[in-house]
Amino acid sequence: MRILALVPGGIGDQILFFPTLDDLKRYYPDAQIDVVAEPRAKGAYRVCKSVSDVITYDFKDRNGLADWGNLLGVIRDREYDIALSLGRSWLVGLLLWLTGIPTRIGYAGAGKLFLTNPVPLKPEQYAAHMYHDLLQGLDVNSPCPPLAVTLPKKDIDWAEAEKKRLGIQDGYVMIHGGSSALAQAKGIDKIYPAKKWQQIIQDIQERQPNLPITILKGPEDGAFVSELMQSIPNLNVTSPPDIGKLAAMIAGANLMLCTDSAPMHLALAVGTYTIALFGPTNADKLLQKSDRAVGLQSPTRWIADIPPADVLEQIWRG
Repeated sequence: MRILALVPGGIGDQILFFPTLDDLKRYYPDAQIDVVAEPRAKGAYRVCKSVSDVITYDFKDRNGLADWGNLLGVIRDREYDIALSLGRSWLVGLLLWLTGIPTRIGYAGAGKLFLTNPVPLKPEQYAAHMYHDLLQGLDVNSPCPPLAVTLPKKDIDWAEAEKKRLGIQDGYVMIHGGSSALAQAKGIDKIYPAKKWQQIIQDIQERQPNLPITILKGPEDGAFVSELMQSIPNLNVTSPPDIGKLAAMIAGANLMLCTDSAPMHLALAVGTYTIALFGPTNADKLLQKSDRAVGLQSPTRWIADIPPADVLEQIWRG
């Protein structure tokens, strides 16, 4: 059996879809499962054990008929038996219908006409659970499993070497305060001000002077990290080159302090205690309910309005 999943969105969206893919593999252990993902998100599948191949396609680009035709040709050549789609436009439904895939599953909506097994869309719930609802189209009604990733050994070894480079012998606090360029371009304010991070970091250093603090610097976090380092120059900075090494570094931390981002989802998947800050996005929909995760939602939906004291209260409450 061959199964295809169309998963638009960034790395965070892919990680939130991992429980659905893992359950697919559990119910269909001999199936080959492939995904169609955007080029910017392909790297997420380095830490997903359930996927065989990733087909890249930029869902958000201004695609012409030739782009659609190329994707259609690739899908038709592989002769899939089942397709699941997170996309809710009628164009995605039409694409699936044109592929000739016998079982086509998606959310009831604009593209319902082209689906064989539409399922109700329930957007008010945690996103991973909403994605998992697609399996109802295959009569799978089991609870959604928690987020999980598989770390390659070479990525774990890289993280151990990186900790030695940084002079870290035991535990540490990891901070990710940046945001993707796409979110910034859309005006989605996810960056907590460096001056407020400074207050939090200084309090941690005063109370736990021997506890290392490591700042995560992604490809789009240069300005944020530079501003923070100007005020607190003795911080560690790490820049893992891929998702596997990033996840391995997060897994070694005692505490993850972050905003709504892909590293937040990875922290939950590897079981690191996480305190996440939310501005315009909704913690109830994006943060897995867990005794190892705390979401701080700005009452004004501006992330800068979360007081550092509220973050520190959560850090020291135990």
